[in-house]
Amino acid sequence: MNRLPVAERREQLITAALTVASRDGIEAATVRAVAAEAGVSLGVVHYCFQDKDELLRAMADAITEQNLAVAISTPPLGADVQSLLQVVIENLWRGIRENRGAQLLSYELTTTSLRHPELRGVAVAQYEGSNRAAVATLAYVERAAGVTWVVPREVIARTIVAVVDGFSLAWLVDGDDEAAIRGLRGFAKFLTSLAVPAGDVSVTPLPAPDTVDTAEPDVTSA
Repeated sequence: MNRLPVAERREQLITAALTVASRDGIEAATVRAVAAEAGVSLGVVHYCFQDKDELLRAMADAITEQNLAVAISTPPLGADVQSLLQVVIENLWRGIRENRGAQLLSYELTTTSLRHPELRGVAVAQYEGSNRAAVATLAYVERAAGVTWVVPREVIARTIVAVVDGFSLAWLVDGDDEAAIRGLRGFAKFLTSLAVPAGDVSVTPLPAPDTVDTAEPDVTSA
């Protein structure tokens, strides 16, 4: 067996785990199956990952990072915000469509972790990672198009995750590519409506939810 640095070995094992799980389902991605797919001993897997929880987290992170890398690749030079968002959405969708097994696996990771209390942290980490990826994408669009948002970036990010999840799940069920991309293009137009030129003093961005003043109005001084 070739000796590899731990970081490279982890990447090898994550790839093997994704291959097994995408092909045979998440329950099939046992430590033994992952070791066999990677051509290493069980001890190597246990050395690189403390337990299956850690391996599942790494798998979820890998899927999220893959989707992000595809979404923000090949931006059009000098594009306005609408064109840029359209490209980001279509890139993201292409990545999902071309990796159906990985997309299905992402839902399996979520539901499996929610069904097992000891693995619940996997689902939490998975969605935290997706939200971070969406925030990073929005920041990328801001820089590339010279805009800012009238709604807090974190709020838009959660909306993006929810909408893309919904369209992806529907597509896994009905296989209707045209309906999916048509809906996502419409969503990109909606996102465009939330963007204004950076430094536009005529628009005051809405505060983030945790900064909204929720104090009861003072009616005693009326």
